[in-house]
Amino acid sequence: MALYMVIERFRNRDPVPVYRRFGELGRLAPDGLTYISSWVDEDIAICYQLMETEHRPLLEEWISHWSDLVDFEVIPVITSREAVSRVAPRL
Repeated sequence: MALYMVIERFRNRDPVPVYRRFGELGRLAPDGLTYISSWVDEDIAICYQLMETEHRPLLEEWISHWSDLVDFEVIPVITSREAVSRVAPRL
C-alpha cells in the first residue's frame, strides 16, 4: 500500500461548498482508496488528508470529484518507521 499526503486548497478560501458536498454525498472515494486522517488549518482554507491505496489511479478518480472546488497537491509519503528503516544502514 502507498500513502499520499493530499493538500487541498479550497477555491477562493471558501470551505462551504466542500463541506456542503461532503455532507450531501460523503467522501466520494472509490473502493480501494482509504481515508486515514485529516487536519485543517485554523483559517479553514487548507485541508491535509492522508490517503492510502495500491492503485494511484483511484486517487486521481477521487480528485476528479472535487477538483471543481479544490486545488490539489499530492505528495507520496512514507511512515516515520519506514524512514528510519531506510536511513538505518547509513547511520
